[in-house]
Amino acid sequence: MTHDAERPARTPRTDPVAVRLRWLAEEAPGAAWAQVFWNGWPGWSGWLGERAGGEADLARAERALRRHMPEFVPIWERLVAVVGGDVRAACFLTFWSPPRYLMHCAQAVVVDEDGPCLIRNYDLDPRLLEGVLFRTAWGSRPVIGMVDGLAGLSDGMNAAGLAVSLAFGGRAAHGQGFGVPLILRYVLQMCRDVQDGVEALRALPCHMAYNLTLVDASGAHATVLMSPDRPALVLADRFATNHQLGVEWPWHGRLSQSAERFSALAAAMGDGPFTATSLLHRFLSPPLHSTRYGEGFGTLFTALYRPAQGRMELHWPGLPATRQSFADFREGSRELVFTHGRLAEEPPRPHHPSHSFGAAHSAA
Repeated sequence: MTHDAERPARTPRTDPVAVRLRWLAEEAPGAAWAQVFWNGWPGWSGWLGERAGGEADLARAERALRRHMPEFVPIWERLVAVVGGDVRAACFLTFWSPPRYLMHCAQAVVVDEDGPCLIRNYDLDPRLLEGVLFRTAWGSRPVIGMVDGLAGLSDGMNAAGLAVSLAFGGRAAHGQGFGVPLILRYVLQMCRDVQDGVEALRALPCHMAYNLTLVDASGAHATVLMSPDRPALVLADRFATNHQLGVEWPWHGRLSQSAERFSALAAAMGDGPFTATSLLHRFLSPPLHSTRYGEGFGTLFTALYRPAQGRMELHWPGLPATRQSFADFREGSRELVFTHGRLAEEPPRPHHPSHSFGAAHSAA
């Protein structure tokens, strides 16, 4: 990363970016996860550059994983076996001290007559979206979430009734720790409720600043501010954008409009009684929703999780929603086209009929 004065102004791209979103289901890591890996590995491997390429790097990363996430080690070993035991891939899949990366997100918790709900916007360059909603039962606990970092997640819920999402914390600090997508995956695999999740997050080193918002089936909620250079801070806040204790990185604060989006959320949630439907409308509208795709930070999806009911939705302004649940998960896909200032859907392409993943393992 460079400092403010070193960052040149750039002209937004106007070329359309077509993205195929997929809904996949698989209990243990196998053929479906192998598709996810081999589709995304060329890009992630290039992002790594010369880092994390040898036996010594893998030894360090594996020691960190065994120390901080011992319960996840059998899952990691299975993931590595699926991709043939490649050393470089094995190191990456620990997500230990990776290079820096940014995403702009907003997230909020609401409890209405239908129970607790977590809503989040995921903002990123559409060319970097992995675009997979994955229903798994790794380690026997069912999880539904959006893939980030091949084995990690950007948001999701588990069948115990816990939902979590992440947002970049708006600080340039960087240190030893795990990449946050793997942290989020770990929390959903190992934790049953917000209390469990908060305890896990307090104990895990995170390599960059991130804000994680959690809610469980009881309606308990928390936002945990994680950083590599200071202890995790646990707040009772129901929402977060892309800063922590104020805007600490001015360049990023201007780019992400984090303070403006935070103020919009504060106003929306302070207006009196409201529902997930009314809050969802805010998330699908400016300033929370962005179409700055040519600048690399537009809203690629809005996710809504109902952890007590085991169901979730993906939304885009003006387009039909995708709805899934643990009880009835349907594989399939859809095509979206992101152009600076505009989002559209391509006509569906023929694909094999969807099938239900079923509810056989829907209990945590």
